[in-house]
Amino acid sequence: MLEARFIRENREKVQEMLKNRNNSLDLSEFDRLDAERREILSEVEALKRERNTESAKIAQFKKEGKDASEVIKEMGITSAKIKELDAKLAEVEEKVSHILMIIPNMYHETTPIGKDEEENVEIRKWGTPREFSFPPKSHWEIGEDLGILDFERGAKLSGSRFVLYRGAAARLERALISFMLDTHTTEHGYTEHLTPFMVKAEVCEGTGQLPKFEEDMYKTTEDNMYLISTSEISMTNIHRKEILEQAELPKYYTAYSPCFRREAGSYGKDVKGLIRVHQFNKVEMVKITDNKTSYEELEKMVNNAEVILQKLELPYRVIALCSGDIGFSAAKTYDLEVWLPSQNKYREISSCSNCEDFQARRMGLKYRPQGENKSEFCHTLNGSGLAVGRTLVAIMENYQQEDGSFLIPKALVPYMGGMEVVKK
Repeated sequence: MLEARFIRENREKVQEMLKNRNNSLDLSEFDRLDAERREILSEVEALKRERNTESAKIAQFKKEGKDASEVIKEMGITSAKIKELDAKLAEVEEKVSHILMIIPNMYHETTPIGKDEEENVEIRKWGTPREFSFPPKSHWEIGEDLGILDFERGAKLSGSRFVLYRGAAARLERALISFMLDTHTTEHGYTEHLTPFMVKAEVCEGTGQLPKFEEDMYKTTEDNMYLISTSEISMTNIHRKEILEQAELPKYYTAYSPCFRREAGSYGKDVKGLIRVHQFNKVEMVKITDNKTSYEELEKMVNNAEVILQKLELPYRVIALCSGDIGFSAAKTYDLEVWLPSQNKYREISSCSNCEDFQARRMGLKYRPQGENKSEFCHTLNGSGLAVGRTLVAIMENYQQEDGSFLIPKALVPYMGGMEVVKK
């Protein structure tokens, strides 16, 4: 969350940020409410000084044996005015707070300026896309032919954009989760978590999902709980409203979770297969750092995600997202895109972001620098390590054989009980 003072003092800079993010938010309402808020505060402070003077006068009159009834009457009128203004102030501050909650983060100076994903900047590539001696099939064709992905029965159970995994697909999904968690915990220093899959509204507010993206979240009808769209939400909030010691930082957390997304606004996009579904599995990485080392930690996080793809021998590229494509809470984001033969292009499989202190301000997450009494807001980072379903897609398509089978990457064979190929 941006501070009201920051917006006030950097009005043109914030307006430019909104323009470059393709955000149509009009700051004039904020300007009006912020001015009204400061005016009320000034009036309240003046009235409180007046009340203090009247209180002192009453005490003096009583000490001198004088009649203080008129002054008491005046103080009552002053107190009533203060109460009235306090109520008005609370109303205005609630409106200001709402506006602040829907203003996106300032992007980092190294974030490319661009309108949409077409203007993202490629940083590097790894691996060479395979040349097939036969027309490569899509993952849904492979999965349906092998009987391991059942989209028809998934829809029967839950509706469109749901899938039933069966046999080797279910086992491979489980193998990928274990492989990713093992790699991140034993090689990259992350601590594994298993968090709740439903969280309170204020937890979603902390990471920026609410109120901006409420339409894309699933919500319980009676308890005002939200199904998580990523375990970033729950892991980043573990230390909400806490003050950590700098010596504790950075914290490296990882977790598997199912993710639930309504995919509002995605009508007509990726209607087939596993690319865009309402429920999917993901292994998430979260870092909590001080405000000096977060960009160094972002580069490490990207490398952590890359290691997974390299071990699986899947061709990919790393891109820097431009201002028009970057997420609401992010200051800088790198996406990893894996090669999909059936689409003849790279598709997102991981997104790694530095949110700086944007989320920490929303959730009250601070740290105490060594040797200092004053606390600072932490920086928070998150990244997919990886999206499990999309990794399954990439394996099925990149390792497919002409007979309709597909090979298991060598790194996963031990997790598959020695199975090396999925076939009929």
